[in-house]
Amino acid sequence: MVSAATGTAASINGSQKAPERGVGRMAAHLRHAMLQRPSYVGPVVAIGLVVLVLLFVGASYNSLVTLGQAVDAQWGQVQNVYQRRADLVPNLVATVKGAANFESSTYEAVAKARASVGQISPEVVQNAINNPQDFAKYAAAQDQLGAALSRLLAVVENYPQLRATENFQTLQAQLEGTENRIAFERRKYNEVAQAFNTKRDTIPTVFVAGMFGSRFNEKPYFQAQPGAEKAPVVNFSP
Repeated sequence: MVSAATGTAASINGSQKAPERGVGRMAAHLRHAMLQRPSYVGPVVAIGLVVLVLLFVGASYNSLVTLGQAVDAQWGQVQNVYQRRADLVPNLVATVKGAANFESSTYEAVAKARASVGQISPEVVQNAINNPQDFAKYAAAQDQLGAALSRLLAVVENYPQLRATENFQTLQAQLEGTENRIAFERRKYNEVAQAFNTKRDTIPTVFVAGMFGSRFNEKPYFQAQPGAEKAPVVNFSP
């Protein structure tokens, strides 16, 4: 009787442990399969980093393009006001030449300075904001014309009959407005150029700018000449 009971108990225990051993083997198999499965965490992280870098490069590029377009537009405004001044010169010279005994060397200097400005090719002028040497050449020629006009207008003070003519008074008003506009547009150009240069030279955008070579060169500034911060005095009222 005891042996039969013992055998029955052993049989029951064996039947209970068999499923347990099966479950253990299944769990071990699953663990083994999971260990053998390739991990996608690394590639996903790498792809995510690449996407972030591309987004950053794209955002920085677009920002530099936007600021660069603002510089180009303002450079066009500077050229417009300089051209307006150049257009006034022939009439101004013709008017003062009509005055008796007027110093010919004075208006000849103005005509020569205007000719120097006109000799600069449009390609050089257009590319000047990307080439400091061309920019300096263009700015120096315009400053020379401005200085010649200042000397001319100073000499006119000695010719009250010339100052009293309607034609000269009209030219005086136009030139005064143009010189003031030149000062304004030059100052505004320097502001947008500074905004571009600050963005370009700030980390980490500076690394993006370097990737495109000369595409995002620093923009040059107008440098103030002695007395250039003030428009020429063209008020001839007594």
